[in-house]
Order: sequence, then C-alpha cells, then structure tokens
Amino acid sequence: MEKDESPYRILLVEDEAALRKTIQLNLELEGYEVFCVDDGGDASETIKKQRFDLIILDVMLPTVDGFTICKSARLEGNTTPVLMLSAKSSPQEKVEGLKAGADDYMGKPFHLEELLIRISKLIIRRDQRKESISEIERFEFAGGSVNFKSYEIATHDGEQKVLSKKEVMLLKLLIQREGEVVSREEILEAVWGYDVFPSTRTIDNYILSFRKYFEVSPKDPRHIFSVRGVGYKFLK
Repeated sequence: MEKDESPYRILLVEDEAALRKTIQLNLELEGYEVFCVDDGGDASETIKKQRFDLIILDVMLPTVDGFTICKSARLEGNTTPVLMLSAKSSPQEKVEGLKAGADDYMGKPFHLEELLIRISKLIIRRDQRKESISEIERFEFAGGSVNFKSYEIATHDGEQKVLSKKEVMLLKLLIQREGEVVSREEILEAVWGYDVFPSTRTIDNYILSFRKYFEVSPKDPRHIFSVRGVGYKFLK
C-alpha cells in the first residue's frame, strides 16, 4: 500500500524477537516500510526524532512501558495513530491503553489478517482526517485560556504570557485527565521522560504558577488542586 511515491512508514516496537520478525515480514509483504525497535527508551527517542504513519506498540517493554510511551508522545503533540499490542488484554487494560492515547488495542495472541486490516483502517482514517485530528489546540477556563500550539496563555485578569514546553505539557496532562487525580510519578514519567526525574518540588512550583495565572484566589483554588500524598487534579 503506497501513498504517492513512497510507502507508508510504520514503527514496530516489540521486544519478542520471533513475533517482531513475523510482523515485520508480513508488513513488508503488504508494501509498508517497517522500522523495528525492541526497547521502550529507544522507542521514545525514535518517535521524537522521526515521523511515521503508524506506530505498533507493545505494552510490556524493557526500560519504558507502552502506556508511558504513548502518553508522553501525545503530550508532545504527536498525533500518529498508535495500535497497541499486548498480552495484557483485560477490559481494564484496554481502557488504560485507550486513555493513554492509543487509537486501537489488540490482545495477544492475535490473528495476523485482523492485525493487517486494523493497520490499514488506521492509516486510511489518518489520511482522511489529517486536517481534523482530535488534538487539543486551545482550551478556555476560569476566564483565561491556553494555546497548546504557541504555548501562549491569557490569565484570568487578561494578562498574556508564554509558558515553557514542560509547563504546557503538565497543564495539558491535567486538563486531559479532568476530574482525575494524576500522581506525581505519572507526571514525572509523562512530562519529564523516562530518564529525567526532577524534584517533585518542580511540579509544586508549576502548580503554584498555574494558580496565579488562572485562579482568582490562588490560596482557595477552584480549578487546580493538590491531593496530599498523591498528586494533582484539574476541574473546569
């Protein structure tokens, strides 16, 4: 299956060698260009540095799990379709994968023909909706707004500011998980990455800044909350 002159590029992240080779061979027979990675950390770096039409992502990987890889990619603004493959295929685990940003989720073992059909459908859907992928670009609340593309915000009193990339990623994560408590550990992994773990004081400082920007009374917040000993929660 080709688009114009070049084949579709697929990143296959799978640490089981025999399965990886089987999937790669069948994808190449279908006309796809396949790039293989067997480690979660390497996958994260590859996703940041290269562009793909589809990512096939195992969940249980060395270094970094597939849920964290997908979540971090989405926070970075990467909208490439992700199909998760995992032996962890309970309804709860599938929901976790979809909430992390996956477009589809298949349990192992799987039927090869079904996998190829799902891949084809995801790529077709990507082509059809390139201009309308459901990605948060602008969000308004508390009389202010945040633009996730330009990193610009308007505070509750109308002041214009530009945030850092990490600030925007943290704010985006909390907004995407509205009403849920997001743990400090999850924030550190998703926003700072698998190999950089700053002090949780850094997160606290970001939260204090967000309250100054968006809360009329920062000491009595109505939107951005700290949950003692656990993490943080956003309510619109």
